[in-house]
Amino acid sequence: MIDAFIFAANAILPIILMIVLGYLLKRSGMLTRGFLDVGNRLTFRVLIPALLYYNVYGIGSLKEINFTFVLYGVVAIFVIFFLSVAVTCAFTRDNAKRGVLIQAMFRSNYAIIGLPLASSLFGDKGAAAAGVMSAFCVPLFNVLSVIVLTVFHGEKAQGETIADGTANTGRTARGKDKIDFKKILIGIIKNPLIVATLLGLATLVVRELFVRLGIGFRLSNIQFLYKSLENVKSICTPFALIVLGGRFEFSAVSRLWKEIVFGTLIRTVAVPVLGLSVAYLIRDVVVPGFGGEHFATFIGVFATPVAVASAIMAKEMDADDELAGQLVVWTSLISTVTIFIYVTILRAIGIF
Repeated sequence: MIDAFIFAANAILPIILMIVLGYLLKRSGMLTRGFLDVGNRLTFRVLIPALLYYNVYGIGSLKEINFTFVLYGVVAIFVIFFLSVAVTCAFTRDNAKRGVLIQAMFRSNYAIIGLPLASSLFGDKGAAAAGVMSAFCVPLFNVLSVIVLTVFHGEKAQGETIADGTANTGRTARGKDKIDFKKILIGIIKNPLIVATLLGLATLVVRELFVRLGIGFRLSNIQFLYKSLENVKSICTPFALIVLGGRFEFSAVSRLWKEIVFGTLIRTVAVPVLGLSVAYLIRDVVVPGFGGEHFATFIGVFATPVAVASAIMAKEMDADDELAGQLVVWTSLISTVTIFIYVTILRAIGIF
């Protein structure tokens, strides 16, 4: 059990320390508001896309895909997404908070924590399974995030007063009560995270075609380009966390404590319990073949804290980025304990 706790702590505490570093640098005056705003855009538009492209390209072969395993992950994410919408809409009427809370519930920190976590839990098999899942769940996370942050777009909550003094009943100031699907579609198409993942998949398909044609050339053969991609990818996590720490405000905790507790408990307890327990119950019955490498991946999908990119995306899309940042920090802290519990239970029942 001590090993499991140390493992979970080693996975999560470096994230917390980088956030603390960003907070201290901001407090010391080294990080200005202007720098943090530019850093937020840089992370969202360049660094995280580079990381996602690199991770998708790292999939060994399309033949490695276990579609039953992938299908479970995708279906579970959809189920959690719709449950999150229902629960959050019942919890708050503030659209800016709704979008952030829903995103926090279904969107895990899979790219930054989930992938290395699966590798640590189940070695090369865990890394391979997690890499395959990333090609499907990462774009899905981002598509659903664009949709939810566009639909719940910081309008006044129902019952509040808008600028002309009339009561808002859930419509916009123009009195319209419909979703702009064109805006959602454009947001999905232009989202840098989705574009990077799709480019990674396209490169993967080209690589498979080269293999079939007997062509030995690979992207990694262009050393200066591939090395540059690796360097940009390696900057992503620490820089994103430092920027997040610089935007963090303890003064917001007392004002947002209900939303923080609500979002943190669902992200770190309800979602992983649902995702992992259902996978365990249906293994060898409905979907035979789920092994330790698959559950290592499911921990990455369901049990890791809120994605750092969620706070960055919330800022870019005019949602409540302050709440989003708080949720990243607190879910990261709490998941240090909860991941330890889930790993220990799975080891006890013979999964690992």
